[in-house]
Amino acid sequence: MTERNYTPPTEFIFIGFTDYPPLKIILFLLFLVICILTLVGNIGLIVLVNIDSNLQTPMYYFLSNLSFLDLSYSTAITPKMLANLLSCKKSISLYGCALQMYFFACFADAEILAAMAFDRYAAICKPLTYSTLMSRKVCVSFIVLAYFSGGMISLVHVSLTFRLPFCRSHVINHFFCDIPPLLALSCASTSLNELLLFASCSFIQTSTFVIIFISYFCILVTVLNIKSSEGRSNTFSTCASHLIAVTLFYGRLLFMYLRPTTKYSPDTDKVIAVFYTVVFPMFNPFIYSLRTKDMKNSLKKTLDRMSPNQ
Repeated sequence: MTERNYTPPTEFIFIGFTDYPPLKIILFLLFLVICILTLVGNIGLIVLVNIDSNLQTPMYYFLSNLSFLDLSYSTAITPKMLANLLSCKKSISLYGCALQMYFFACFADAEILAAMAFDRYAAICKPLTYSTLMSRKVCVSFIVLAYFSGGMISLVHVSLTFRLPFCRSHVINHFFCDIPPLLALSCASTSLNELLLFASCSFIQTSTFVIIFISYFCILVTVLNIKSSEGRSNTFSTCASHLIAVTLFYGRLLFMYLRPTTKYSPDTDKVIAVFYTVVFPMFNPFIYSLRTKDMKNSLKKTLDRMSPNQ
């Protein structure tokens, strides 16, 4: 597959977003603000869940891990992207590229939305056995499985990608080391890589969606059987934040994969990638903080304790 005189690259060059200096400064400031909000929001949520005994429940345990995942895969991308916006040479080393791809794919593929949906199903549909269904051991098992599967899938993709010869070009038409743009640089067959990428993404997203769909179908049936309208509203409100997170996640997937092939372009894909790598990780802490009563009360009590007037 490789040529005898092929020399592996020592670095890759990103095309990025633009070479127009004023626009680069604007994008840098915009993404810097988003990055700070992402750090503050997700770290704050993780700390809040761990210091407040009222939040020591499976739902908030999963939520803190969701914040950790959002924070981790965003951090794998954003610092280098910000540095490249201020740099004339937007480069990354070969090993740096491999590490960036690994950590991004690892945390992005460690899907726990299904575990959160199952938790809401157990709480609403099986309240008498909830403590057994969602014991500490079960919750930890869900998280370990998510991280392990994400790490293994990422390792396979990175290993297969970086065994390819990149002899067409060392210039990546993207702002980070994503798999498809790198495959486009190879002069060897990438059919195995593309097949595994499609199969793994299809399996993860399909299985996650099925679990979420079944969980919420059962929840809907249970909620509709509640005679009190106030009871229905209060019960379903506990799922609202998770449903918003699921909608954002699958809305992005539908937009990415259900577009006509004539609509695909590197520039469009970069814009979409900005949303799911930089913007979306900022949303979840604020969605849950503003819509969850326990979280709002905990945040208020924490701020009151920190107030110098107290």
